[in-house]
Amino acid sequence: MDWDEFYKGTPAWDVGHPQPAFVALVENGEIKPARILDIGCGRGENTIMLAVNGCDVTGIDISEIAISDAKAKAAERHVNVNFVVGDVLRMDQLFRESEFDVIIDSFLFHTFTDEERPIFARQVHRMLKPGGKYFMLCFSDKDLLEGPGPRRISKAEIEHTFTPLFKIIYIADSSLVANTGRREAYLLSAVRC
Repeated sequence: MDWDEFYKGTPAWDVGHPQPAFVALVENGEIKPARILDIGCGRGENTIMLAVNGCDVTGIDISEIAISDAKAKAAERHVNVNFVVGDVLRMDQLFRESEFDVIIDSFLFHTFTDEERPIFARQVHRMLKPGGKYFMLCFSDKDLLEGPGPRRISKAEIEHTFTPLFKIIYIADSSLVANTGRREAYLLSAVRC
């Protein structure tokens, strides 16, 4: 998939503000100032919000256009954020093992194939410190909007992918905001074993 093609316009997930689910995690203290990696950061709204709230944040995305736009946005807002172009399935080539306290994932996990999911889970595990937290927001199988769109994910699929390497704290019903409106989602909170 050519992700740069999506960012030549405004993709459905690029809503111009952070996802409310991640804002709530900061407001309720589940995400505290720490060394954080935002994977699949896109144009950086969640990344910048975390930096404004005292976090040392790095955003990674495979799209050069998205990262260029994110850097410009952070500079315009006078926020210090590190943005990196890279493939999250090969993060071990970009970052040190156990480099991050927290990893967030907004709109990314549901893009992976069945074969890519275990690779992704191992990469997230490798980048987190022992006891580090992983928060993921993805489309849920409760989202019944018809037509083409992102793959819907079940709780069982999330558990199957992450349970061997993480202790799941919760998989909560949530929502995500897209240009098409509010959509059904799952919010995962997990801790690296």
